Amino acid sequence: MDKKTPLYDEHVRLGGKIVSFGGYALPVQYGTGIVKEHMAVREQAGLFDVSHMGEFELKGPDSVKNLNRLLTNDYTEMEDGRCRYTPMCYPNGGTVDDLIVAKRGENDYFLIVNASNREKDFAWMTENLQGDAVLRDVSDDYAEIALQGPASKELIRKLSPSDRLPKKYYTAVFDTEIAGVPAIISRTGYTGEFGYEIYVPACEGPKVWQALLREGEELGVIPCGLGARDTLRLEAGMPLYGHEMNAEITPLEADLGFAVKLDKDDFIGKEALLQPMKRMRVGLRVTGRGILREELTVLKDGQAIGVTTSGTFAPFLKVSIANALVEAGSLEIGDKVQVDVRGRLVDAEVVPLPFYKRAK
Repeated sequence: MDKKTPLYDEHVRLGGKIVSFGGYALPVQYGTGIVKEHMAVREQAGLFDVSHMGEFELKGPDSVKNLNRLLTNDYTEMEDGRCRYTPMCYPNGGTVDDLIVAKRGENDYFLIVNASNREKDFAWMTENLQGDAVLRDVSDDYAEIALQGPASKELIRKLSPSDRLPKKYYTAVFDTEIAGVPAIISRTGYTGEFGYEIYVPACEGPKVWQALLREGEELGVIPCGLGARDTLRLEAGMPLYGHEMNAEITPLEADLGFAVKLDKDDFIGKEALLQPMKRMRVGLRVTGRGILREELTVLKDGQAIGVTTSGTFAPFLKVSIANALVEAGSLEIGDKVQVDVRGRLVDAEVVPLPFYKRAK
């Protein structure tokens, strides 16, 4: 039986098409449709229920030591209010999950993990915790709402004190409020647009959701579902756990080397990550006719060299795109390939990631 987020009744009231995702009943889209929801985020703003994501608290004198041992990024030097993205690895270098760590204060960290990995992540981290540190799963305490798109700043300033909002990308304010409700607000997101992620007490989620939609109506803000969230993140070149990474795919193969600090002290998976990569992630843009999906064979000169991991028709770019995992060193930017779509070969070319980048 799927769990319901604190905003479930809001989605039903608004006509959301409910599907099962990560153990939760969530809207894949509303009556507006995925394309309109996608374009609203690129051009105005969209509102997403991401309450299915997991939240952990890590506290204690050995918190940093544990973060550095469990995670591939480096948390030795981090100011209060900063957020930092990181993969987490198994000893074989495969990915347990990717997550964001925000520093609330000295020896006090707030972790955001993927929904379907919540129990697995908590068990793995607890099993490998050392010294004086305590990890708590506080996921059920929060409703999480993502406000994404260029109109986000104007909208959030209607409901939150402007001097208690995060000013820089990947920062968070832990003692603010929105619509009169205590909140944690971060300048983060999964769409490639300017935006915020808002954490409020679970029981207050509907109040904040309604306030954002009410105040955002004149700005063109609409509710968005999982479908648009996926097309937006794919356009923005952002990986998704279970697709671009999993227990057998390393962060380096997933093109996440910026968040893997091999020069820091030992961490779980480091030895494996020091070995040569066998595969690499590339971006593909269709030049022929067809839409690419996941798990399609990629061929170069008639030889299979890998598979697609995610694919879609990109609403903003108006072209079919895909991520693919291919043999390391087999492709370069500009190379021509073919993708086997149910027995039909579709022409594509290798392009730089991300496919889309917001104009400054």
